[in-house]
Amino acid sequence: MKVAETVIDVLARDGVTHLFGVPGGGSSLDLIDAASRKGLHFVLTRTETGAAFMAATMADLSGSIGVALATQGPGTASAVNGVAQAWLDKSPLVLFTDGWSGERARFDTHQRYDQPALLSGLVKGSSTLDGPDPAGEFAGLTATAKTAPMGPVYVELTGEVARRQADAAGPVPAIETEAAGECADALALLAGAKRPVIVAGLEARHPGVAAALQDLAEVLRCPVLTTYKAKGAIPSSHDLFVGLFTGGALEAPCVSEADLIVLVGFDPVELIGKPWPYAAPVLDVGSLAYDPHYVEPKAVCRGDLAAALGKLRGGAALSGWPAEDIAVHKAAMAARLADEVAGNSGLSPVDVVKTVQAASGAHRPRAAVDAGAHMFSAMAYWEVTAPNEIFISNGLATMGYSLPAAIAASLADPDRPVIAFTGDGGLLMCAGELATAADVGAWIVVVVFNDSGLSLIELKQRARQLPQGNLRWSGVDFAQMAAGAGVHGQRATTLEALSDAVAQAMTRRGPSLIDVPIDPSGYDQQSAALRG
Repeated sequence: MKVAETVIDVLARDGVTHLFGVPGGGSSLDLIDAASRKGLHFVLTRTETGAAFMAATMADLSGSIGVALATQGPGTASAVNGVAQAWLDKSPLVLFTDGWSGERARFDTHQRYDQPALLSGLVKGSSTLDGPDPAGEFAGLTATAKTAPMGPVYVELTGEVARRQADAAGPVPAIETEAAGECADALALLAGAKRPVIVAGLEARHPGVAAALQDLAEVLRCPVLTTYKAKGAIPSSHDLFVGLFTGGALEAPCVSEADLIVLVGFDPVELIGKPWPYAAPVLDVGSLAYDPHYVEPKAVCRGDLAAALGKLRGGAALSGWPAEDIAVHKAAMAARLADEVAGNSGLSPVDVVKTVQAASGAHRPRAAVDAGAHMFSAMAYWEVTAPNEIFISNGLATMGYSLPAAIAASLADPDRPVIAFTGDGGLLMCAGELATAADVGAWIVVVVFNDSGLSLIELKQRARQLPQGNLRWSGVDFAQMAAGAGVHGQRATTLEALSDAVAQAMTRRGPSLIDVPIDPSGYDQQSAALRG
């Protein structure tokens, strides 16, 4: 076998079904050829960043490793933002790029720089696969990517190495998972709590963990909040789910009543960057410790997260939380984010999210949410029933994420539609991927919150009392843009028109875009309620 074939064999045995990227003329072509002969699909994306977003999303949904391809030089540099997203949101990803063979490296400086050095702070490991056992080396690299904390790895693969003969791949290394400890201190702390509050984070998005979390919460009958990435670890409709935890002001009235805060799979990368405001002791339940962290826990329970939660459940008892108090906190959190639109220049973002869900609810679409002010409404009001039903770049909080993520989610589950909530600025950063959506026939609906500017940055500009007006741009007709890329596009200026457009898109089973004029005047209130 050739090295490229052994690499693809390892990926296929891991459950990989798709490769995403913009190839160059070197090893990426060898990988694509080997993948096609093995039955893996290559998706030609319009951007390398989009390819990495798609690969990471596919990994999150499938449990396998995501695969992105890029050429050397500019392709590698362009992929960096997507690799950074996978690094901070803990998604297992392998980025392959072309490289320079030993002979070329002696004279060729065109497009050349130290690619491994560029990526070194964003990957868990890297290789050129030019050693005596490339198959074993690559299998070990994929195991590294999937070991907590999960994240990206990098392979700079020259065409010379990709076409070199190699032994067939051996067994894929098992992923090492540390058994849950005795957790005696954690059990004692939980037993003494009368009003515990559970805050579930990024690691709780895994289905087995989510089930164990819900079991523990139902024994305790205590409030549960989740970070953005963990939304769905307990259903939105569950009477114990109070709302979202971001490190801001919105959750404070509920969490301040706790005499114990139980962090479950909590990664501090998800918080907005304010000092920890709570005096209650903290119990940290997770597979590993994070440093730095916002708070020093009073007790910890480390190891396999589902098993650790099972140990706590065995020692848990009914808390002192009255059901009516939990219900009051849940209603109050939702009410504080209900935007009050002062003008009539567009639709309310909250009403847009609720209308889209009502019109598409029977199809149970997933959602992907871009960075921007619209995410306040989308994350708070989109109802989910399970983990990985809503996607967002939270650790990196990058724009241009939701459209590529929605495409990948559709490819992972073609019979389930995906809503991509994006601002106009975010879509303009990745608009070429509309053509990718058309090429692969992704069943997605792109909902554009169109207010012709960078509303979230304007919030910060106003807070600093700086001159306004330089963060606006001329209006873009996104419906026409979509049509030019082969995507059904239309504009909806009323909630009735939006509801009809979504209902039509649900029957189309292909890509659609709805351009929605938004009144951004409610964002100030939402930001103040959320972040303080």
